[in-house]
Amino acid sequence: MSVFDEDDVLHGESEGEGQKEGQEEDATCEEKQIEPCSLTQDMIVPGLSLLCRTGNGLAHAFVKLDIKDRHLTDIVLLRSFIHLRFLDISSNYLSDLSPLAALTQLLWLKGDGNRIEGFQGQPLGQLTYLQWLSLAVNHLCDVEGLGGPSLESLNLIALVIEPFELYWNTNLYMCFQQIITKLEGLEKLERLTTLHLRDNQLETLDGINLSMNSLQYLNVRGNLVFSLQALQSLMAVAQTLRTLVLVENPLSETDDYRLCVLTYLPLLERLDKEPVSPGERSEAQERMKVKISIAQDNSREQEDQHT
Repeated sequence: MSVFDEDDVLHGESEGEGQKEGQEEDATCEEKQIEPCSLTQDMIVPGLSLLCRTGNGLAHAFVKLDIKDRHLTDIVLLRSFIHLRFLDISSNYLSDLSPLAALTQLLWLKGDGNRIEGFQGQPLGQLTYLQWLSLAVNHLCDVEGLGGPSLESLNLIALVIEPFELYWNTNLYMCFQQIITKLEGLEKLERLTTLHLRDNQLETLDGINLSMNSLQYLNVRGNLVFSLQALQSLMAVAQTLRTLVLVENPLSETDDYRLCVLTYLPLLERLDKEPVSPGERSEAQERMKVKISIAQDNSREQEDQHT
């Protein structure tokens, strides 16, 4: 199981055609009655793999399970599989992840293409060892309630198609309406290093905060970020952030965009997948010196006016 990277996913070749088809499919999705489908032992057995020692070292158990694309509406049976460490439940009809509370050894969870509407009431914050989480293409609108003391990589991309995988063969892809509009609620993710938020509808990045002091990679491509204030929010992680993807936001179309970003984030190494050149970094530093000088002059003028 490898760490998710944006280069591993592909978007539809024709965006206009995809949107049109999506509008037609939406009505069908709304009308379609989802039949209840519970996870069974017969579904689990062929999906098990990776035999390892259990935590106490006294026995062996399969620790990896793949049950994607099974039309599941509940996974209660998973409560009995307490030794699982890697779990793929993608492309089902799941909205309740509470059975996962029993999987205290879980390290890796992929739940793309389900019907999860939020993190409140879900057990993800209780999974002490969970390091990698992907919930792309669900019904999320915000990240309130999201937690995870060991979480390092988080993927909440809104619209993706994985090559040779799950969405088209079940006609589920166009049914999902994930549109995250705000980021409040990330303060518990102190160990997060990688955050993917591509193709949502974020206008600001206000939820990025000082407690996220491990964040190195942030992808907000294809959102609605338009103001330099978003860069001020990112100053909270300026000491650790090394890669930022902001392309296809209104802000990225403004004059001197790259220099503006580097003025706020001088330690960036890559911006929109392009390395930061020494010349860009030097020019950004000069701009920052000018800004500081102007701010100091303004401060002295205000002090003089009060004396």
